[in-house]
Amino acid sequence: MEAIVIRPAGVDDIPAMVRLLAQLFAIEADFTIAPEVQARGLATLLERADTVVLVATASGAVVGMTTVQLTVSTARGGYSAGMEDVVVDAAHRGRGIGRLLLEAAEAWARERGALRVALLADETNAPALDFYDRLGFTRTRLVWLAKTLG
Repeated sequence: MEAIVIRPAGVDDIPAMVRLLAQLFAIEADFTIAPEVQARGLATLLERADTVVLVATASGAVVGMTTVQLTVSTARGGYSAGMEDVVVDAAHRGRGIGRLLLEAAEAWARERGALRVALLADETNAPALDFYDRLGFTRTRLVWLAKTLG
């Protein structure tokens, strides 16, 4: 079995990450697969100092990813890390790659003083919800609301 490496993403990784996001968005009713839009979003994330995009590689190929952004939580009185876009290529699931990505994301957040990490998951994605439960995430009573501005 090849070694899995978790590292910060670079602009050269954008095409592979766009393909991963297509896999993720295919099961999420709230999102539309639009490669140009996803590439633009990833490029924006890569420019920000308060954000990290992590990729998992196997034999040099990108097989997983997640994004983490810092915000300030008034409820916690400090930084909170918001994690999104957790996805592992379908052919590589079940090998611990998701766990490695989340551990690296949590370490990045902790190193920056985050007091909490929160993530979004589709409420119908039972395997993902079970996975997050096993990693110690708890479901809240909060509801994520969105409004398109442009």
